[in-house]
Amino acid sequence: MVLNYIWVAFFVIAFVVALGKLLFTGNTEIFTELVNSTFSSSKTAFEISLGLTGLLSLWLGLMKIGERSGMIGALSRWLSPVFCRLFPEIPKGHPAMGSIFMNLSANMLGLDNAATPMGLKAMKELQELNPHKDTATNPMVMFLVLNTSGLILIPISIMMYRAQLGAVQPTDIFIPTLITSCISTLTGVIAVSIAQRINLLNKPILLLVAGISLFFAGLITLFVALGRTQIGTYSTLVANIILFSIILLFIVWGLARKINVYDAFVEGAKEGFGVAVRIIPYLVAFLVGIAVFRTSGAMDLLVGGIGALVGCFGLDTSFVGALPTALMKSLSGSGANGLMIDTMNQYGVDSFVGRMSCVARGASDTTFYILAVYFGSVGITKTRNAVTCGLIADAAGVVAAIIISYLFFF
Repeated sequence: MVLNYIWVAFFVIAFVVALGKLLFTGNTEIFTELVNSTFSSSKTAFEISLGLTGLLSLWLGLMKIGERSGMIGALSRWLSPVFCRLFPEIPKGHPAMGSIFMNLSANMLGLDNAATPMGLKAMKELQELNPHKDTATNPMVMFLVLNTSGLILIPISIMMYRAQLGAVQPTDIFIPTLITSCISTLTGVIAVSIAQRINLLNKPILLLVAGISLFFAGLITLFVALGRTQIGTYSTLVANIILFSIILLFIVWGLARKINVYDAFVEGAKEGFGVAVRIIPYLVAFLVGIAVFRTSGAMDLLVGGIGALVGCFGLDTSFVGALPTALMKSLSGSGANGLMIDTMNQYGVDSFVGRMSCVARGASDTTFYILAVYFGSVGITKTRNAVTCGLIADAAGVVAAIIISYLFFF
């Protein structure tokens, strides 16, 4: 319902602002520009969606290899000591654990649409353990916040959008996005743990947090020591090494388990086209809405107002152009993608604002959309503190995205 109001608001506000321009400035071309923007943005949405087909096919194929070879199961068992502490009310060995891991794995690889079916399956299995069918359980809340906080190890979709728009180094946002999404997720987990009185001070979780913290401390120290011109080069190099290593790991693991990796890959890759087609309507809807909103001048008024407010405190306002993407991502992934693409088109794909919009998009996921889809699929009407904890993680992600983007790109 919130999404509906936002989408309608784009058109209503655009009409009001355009009408104001016509009446007060005599701009007779404004409505022609609005109509033309709907045509061009629809075409762009279609081209982008089809452009993602190959990418989705690649990673869904690799995920199928991991599933058949037992790699996913092995990773699930390896993470079991941590999962058991985060989801203490789920019985050991319950199928929900495997579904949760598959969902989070797809999210971490940046396969948003591929993760949704796995997440719905996990939610259905968690509902089977739920004694009060209309009320979210503790494991459901933790699972939802882990999703909405959006931990992304590989922001595949974002890097693909950058490549399609002509970025010189599409992967240069890899390290900044990884850091910001980890901060968002850690904040979300802490918020839920406090609300549910989960003790995070135990050996498996402390070891995991310590390892992650040391990794990022070393990473940040390295990049701070580098010059501005070297940060992009080394960030891209590290990203590409990790990406190719993961692809190779899936294939080698499958060969070691003596499965037909080619057939497994093809079977999984077949789902890529279907997923790409399913996102076309959503991307068209929001790119058209955003296009008329920006063409009318309403976006300039909004960004200018925020910039003026920030400037009153003597702060740098360069980041303000990326704020629409940062704010929209809590409401809609398609809307945030649309704003991110639109921001890169307006400011430049390799500009500070263009890059920061990508980092902000990857900092966390679509809180309200995920809550609506996942809870709605099992009839949950009482969400308890899921929204509050999700928004806390979102806020942490936005702040981190601003700080990290200044460190890497300004």
